[in-house]
Amino acid sequence: MKIFYAVQATGNGHISRAMEILPYLEQYGTVDIFLSGANSTLPLNVPVKFRSKGVCFFYSSTGGLNYIDTLKEFAPLRIIKEAKELPVEKYDLVINDFESITSLACRFKKIPSVNFGHQASFQSHKVPRPKKKELIGEWVLRNYATASQYIGLHFNSYDNFILPPVIKKEITLAEPQDKGHITVYLPSYCDEVVSKYFMQLKDFRFEVFSKEVKEVARVNNVTLMPVSKNAFNKSMINCSAIITSAGFETPAEALFLGKKLLAIPIKGQYEQLCNAAALEKMGVPCLNELGKNFIPVFNNWMNEKKKITLPIDFSTEAIINFLMHHCSENKKYEMDLLYPELTIN
Repeated sequence: MKIFYAVQATGNGHISRAMEILPYLEQYGTVDIFLSGANSTLPLNVPVKFRSKGVCFFYSSTGGLNYIDTLKEFAPLRIIKEAKELPVEKYDLVINDFESITSLACRFKKIPSVNFGHQASFQSHKVPRPKKKELIGEWVLRNYATASQYIGLHFNSYDNFILPPVIKKEITLAEPQDKGHITVYLPSYCDEVVSKYFMQLKDFRFEVFSKEVKEVARVNNVTLMPVSKNAFNKSMINCSAIITSAGFETPAEALFLGKKLLAIPIKGQYEQLCNAAALEKMGVPCLNELGKNFIPVFNNWMNEKKKITLPIDFSTEAIINFLMHHCSENKKYEMDLLYPELTIN
């Protein structure tokens, strides 16, 4: 079997998941990877067959999206050209992790595909949303990377096509310890803003993973560290607590390890607001921003004794087996039934 696997590189979570599931996909056939985007800081340490700048998102230094820079880099003519040239028709199976060019290519050429990943779960109305829904955000989640099938991943199985998170082997096999530091990953904030708040908490040590530094730098109780898969895993496994954005992979791994978790969603990212809503339902505290309320919320959080965990009863191998079995069961499509509007009651 020839498998086309489109991986979005607009964040480290997609890259991390791809590296974890690739060995299991390769048990089913030859896998060619399409890497789209340029925002991730983790390398994908496997051969990449196709590359694209994709649709890139840029952030301000204070926790939000930079809409001006994002729009400057948006190139619809390039995207259409790349979609028409992408040879999805040469593959037996197209797996898409929320990547828009592959979705467009499959639409142009009427090729079935499966949207597999966290964003696919938002096809269901049963997945938690914030109190105030955003019409544009909802439209993007449901239409940015359409497919003929959807298999979602989320903190809980909110619907019958939603599976548990893919947890890295380094995490599932780890023996968590508490060495007293707090692991921090807030990619939409600059080091200056992060350090300003954390240096006020002199009784705590912070290991802050930063896109700005190339070498480890210590300032008082704050250690700035370059983003590295191994270093981050080690820090998270041995920390007493984790502060991060309201993405998917890192919060899932933190809860799996039984670590205290505080989430600060990226401003303007509706998916993160949805994730924050799901985390809050589980009892995880979430802040709108790293601002004046941070210090009192932090102190209350650190004094909280309640432990929130995320039990995982599906291995990564089992998740991929489910994906491949589902695709083989539904591999024949009538052309006029491709890409129906998915309605879930």
